Amino acid sequence: MFDILKQIDSEWFLAINNGWQNAFMDWLCPWLRQPKTWIPLYLLALWFAWKIYGNQALWVAVGAGLLVLVSDQFSANLIKNSFERLRPCNDPILKNKVHLLTYCGGGYSFISAHATNHFAVAVYFSMIFKLRLPRMLPYALIWAASIALSQVYVGVHYPFDVICGAITGCVFGYFASVLVSKKIDTNK
Repeated sequence: MFDILKQIDSEWFLAINNGWQNAFMDWLCPWLRQPKTWIPLYLLALWFAWKIYGNQALWVAVGAGLLVLVSDQFSANLIKNSFERLRPCNDPILKNKVHLLTYCGGGYSFISAHATNHFAVAVYFSMIFKLRLPRMLPYALIWAASIALSQVYVGVHYPFDVICGAITGCVFGYFASVLVSKKIDTNK
């Protein structure tokens, strides 16, 4: 069963990494992975929290910081070091077929920390702002999914890495928002 899943994952990887190749995606996907692309958006979310919640926004900021720390350590260290799955760009069977658009890295692949962290933040801020921005969640999930998909396109993750990272991130983001919502007046 595990071999079948690995085979499907490899086929999906090649379909995205090789099959979707074009100049626009070759520019867009590496750009989406860069902190300079997404940090301003997350700072804007913190500014928005301050505008809505005033001094209580400190809870939102601390919650976001702890969320990223926990989700990143969970995915990048605990899970990756437990599974030790090679990245596609390091896999001896695939590495000559990979359209690599970034540094491959020496770490492991499963689960994607980028996917985990960005889905965690997307769900977290969507839940924190659900009264003011009730339609934010689908847009936030599309944003996180574009970053996660970029991980596959640039050649550093398999689709299952980002799918499992997305699910994990959503769970972390939801529970973090529940905890922080107990500290702030979410009716504002």
